[in-house]
Amino acid sequence: MSIIDPPGGHGRPAVSSAASAALARCVAVEPAKFATAHWGRGPLLSRAAELPNRHGFTDLFSPADADELLSRRGLRTPFLRVATDGQLVAAGRYTGGGGAGAEIGDQVVDDKVLQLYAEGATLVLQGLHRTWPALIDFAGELGAALAQPLQVNAYLTPPGSQGFATHYDTHDVFVLQVDGRKHWRIHPPVLPDPLERQPWGGRADEVSATAQGPAALDVVLEPGDALYLPRGWLHSAQAQEASSLHLTVGVRALTRYALVEELLALAADDARLRAGLPFGVDLADAEAIEPELTETVEALRDWLLRADPAAVAGRLRDRLWPASRPAPIRPLAQAAALGALTVDSAVTVRPGLRWQLTDQDAGRFTLRLVDRTLTLPAACAPAVRALLTGAATRVGDLPGLDDADRLVLTRRLLREAIAVPA
Repeated sequence: MSIIDPPGGHGRPAVSSAASAALARCVAVEPAKFATAHWGRGPLLSRAAELPNRHGFTDLFSPADADELLSRRGLRTPFLRVATDGQLVAAGRYTGGGGAGAEIGDQVVDDKVLQLYAEGATLVLQGLHRTWPALIDFAGELGAALAQPLQVNAYLTPPGSQGFATHYDTHDVFVLQVDGRKHWRIHPPVLPDPLERQPWGGRADEVSATAQGPAALDVVLEPGDALYLPRGWLHSAQAQEASSLHLTVGVRALTRYALVEELLALAADDARLRAGLPFGVDLADAEAIEPELTETVEALRDWLLRADPAAVAGRLRDRLWPASRPAPIRPLAQAAALGALTVDSAVTVRPGLRWQLTDQDAGRFTLRLVDRTLTLPAACAPAVRALLTGAATRVGDLPGLDDADRLVLTRRLLREAIAVPA
């Protein structure tokens, strides 16, 4: 079997002009400089005057949008968290029944939210990359630029309040100040590049002590400003004289430790590494364990030298792909496009789709997606490759097929939500 992906490789969504523009809204340096000088290395403050978004970030999400989401969209937990004095408020204090026709007990209750917010609580609207149209689009574009899965939350903080004590995140973040002003204090990591299994709570004393020292960055973010923080950097933020709204884009980057995890998972295929320890070995005796440790290290080293990069890549793909979703489709419009399809219709690949194309025996090939695999005739491969380049294509121009087969193939790809009307 061989990979026959179109240019761009292994189904990574192409970096479009929209994706580049999304990154440009977050950093006031060229992408290459950001990648080499800032990504994973240190904070980057970008002032509104240095960024192309002349109207700030209110086109993505605004205080009025937050009010609508909290009051008129039937929001449920965990899409809202509430924090006060650095602690999360029990969800039962701001949720309740949905009323007639929505007999559920965890819908956000707007007047309860009002009471908590008026008392100084911070509201955290979570998962906006799944619930708010402008941020769904923005997250897809920025995710394509970074080639990483990401999430978007909004933080609404009353005047003078601070939702959380000094802490660090186990993922990189972009902070986009939408409304109001917020004072940020940034300190160096107590644990550089922490993994998700290494949250700040396990180092609370170190975090607190470091927060008492001089800040690496002490700044007030104004509307339209952006701040990049690598994972592990300590931070706290306090609203100033008015309420504050900012967006936090969390980027869950793969790490070398992820490679280690997948290598160890694959190491289960090695018979030497599956061997049991000697009968009756004293696990508390370092001298008894030493020869077994030496043998195990040698076996592991030998196995690692034979590790198949393709197998590791496959496991990383299975880990990464489900963490990102392609662009939304409109089911009714998609169904209508199926019924109205002609050779003059224009289609394109669904933005953000992850795929892998492989040769197979007996004149077939497979198109692997996140949740399923399609097997297609080899004659369709040129047409599928042309479509997967991302360019808008007239059905009648798909190569290698006659018009009847072009229509059959395109209907299949539309029905599978691989293609969308251009």
